[in-house]
Amino acid sequence: MKITVSELIVQYLERLGVEVIFGMPGAHVLPIYDQLRDSKVSSVLVKHEQGAAFMAGGYARVSHRVSACIATAGPGATNLVTGIANAYAERLPVLIITGETSTYIFGKGGLQESSGEGGAIDQGVLFSSITRYHKLIERTDYLGQVLNQATRALFAREPGPVLLSIPYNVQKEMVDADVLDHLHIHAALPQPAAPVAAHSGSLAELAGLIDAANYPVIVAGYGCIKAGAREVVASLSETLRIPVASSLKAKGVVSEGGALSLGCLGVTSNGQAYRYIVEHADLVIFLGAGFNERTSYLWDKKLLAGKKVAQVDRDAGQLGKVFKADVAIHGDIREVLTALMSLLSEKGRLSGNPAGNPGGSLDRLDDHRENESLPLAEGVAEERARFRLMEAFFSGLARHFPRDALVFDDNIVFAQSFFDVSDANHYFPNSGISSLGHAIPAAIGARFFSRQAPIFAILGDGGFQMCCMEIMTAVNYAIPLNVVVINNASMGLIRKNQFQLYGERYIDCDFVNPDFALLAQSFGIRHHRVASEADLDALFSCADLAGAINLIEILLDKNAFPSYLSAR
Repeated sequence: MKITVSELIVQYLERLGVEVIFGMPGAHVLPIYDQLRDSKVSSVLVKHEQGAAFMAGGYARVSHRVSACIATAGPGATNLVTGIANAYAERLPVLIITGETSTYIFGKGGLQESSGEGGAIDQGVLFSSITRYHKLIERTDYLGQVLNQATRALFAREPGPVLLSIPYNVQKEMVDADVLDHLHIHAALPQPAAPVAAHSGSLAELAGLIDAANYPVIVAGYGCIKAGAREVVASLSETLRIPVASSLKAKGVVSEGGALSLGCLGVTSNGQAYRYIVEHADLVIFLGAGFNERTSYLWDKKLLAGKKVAQVDRDAGQLGKVFKADVAIHGDIREVLTALMSLLSEKGRLSGNPAGNPGGSLDRLDDHRENESLPLAEGVAEERARFRLMEAFFSGLARHFPRDALVFDDNIVFAQSFFDVSDANHYFPNSGISSLGHAIPAAIGARFFSRQAPIFAILGDGGFQMCCMEIMTAVNYAIPLNVVVINNASMGLIRKNQFQLYGERYIDCDFVNPDFALLAQSFGIRHHRVASEADLDALFSCADLAGAINLIEILLDKNAFPSYLSAR
């Protein structure tokens, strides 16, 4: 049976399990949109193509499935770039469908042409460094091979975005429907890493390091969450009484605020994890943590000085990338830790006195916390006083939403210090390429998958003005959403840097905000202004934060700067 290429592409989306595609129609993709009308794939109309890319990324982060976005040729495609670059950095399987002018006018100056011919922009080159696979499909005779290549990239162990650009005339050509029957979707699914034998040399060496350590610390990264290893990390920590610090992306890998949680390790955090590791640890065990600029405090040598180091990661490229480990294990984190627990059990280390210095880490951690708070360091006390409202907000968020909440956070500075993420919640910081304007569309995309979860998008007022019109996408599709905008009428990070590093020579960091109450009214959503802790109490006790769309404005002094020092 013959069908059009546009119909085949829509059926391909269905085969991939795509349920929602985010985008904006244009003349060069209307044949595909026409086929979407009667398909199982729901289309979501966004306000800007960048929002479509961020929504697809948010959907993929929450679902761990292939997501999709669509845009027309030329400006439609170029508007996707920042969101797709973010998905590439996050290794998210996002399928991008774009249109193109008809092949018979390539090089003639067609409207919005991006074929690279005759001086036109080259869309393929533009996306080449931010996709795992990209193809301008000029003919149908190799369409099956192209779709198989795309599928492999989307389902790879380390996936990423895939771009398929399809000229208008090609979309209307006829092809055999059985092209899809030859897709290797099952073969493309990521294969598990080779299991680590319980008595392998590297595993035995890791067990030996733990045996010899008095004050081991686990640094858990996002790799633990990707591997589904939360429970086994918590079990290892609790059984051996090993404190756990997390990277920013791994907040909540073990419940923060628990007896063995050190909280978040990172330059913008409260520093508890950093100080404990520097002052007490004799073994640092990295589990799926990349030790990037934020986590490492700009690769501060004091963190690892004089300590044994172990590293477990399913990505071989991470092993030894930043530091030399005494033991490095390439494998699935959950399987490695399960095998490690088995080996330690055989050695009698999981019963009786579990630590080389029985209870030593827990006792030392208790002493450390007491010293941290009594008396509270002057600088820490001042900083907490400056941001009392932000601390109270995140404390209320953790208390009122202890499980199943989705939090997309572009600000990260306050959450890293003040938000205790439970192991039943999901925190998604704006990592990737750390672009402003991410949280709102990403949260909307996620809500299309997790339709019952309370969801929060937290961002500064500068980033808010880059993406606030996507709130209308939530309105149009009745997507409950809480947008938390931190109002200090300033690009806070820039102002802080100009205060700390440039002698208070402020330029282009301050601005005038709209009246957020009137803006919310124009959107037809609810507005909540938070200027005091009493306002916060009213917000959490009275507002519908699970089933409505809310714009929550938290006031902040523009001259209240976090004390951490940014890279020079």
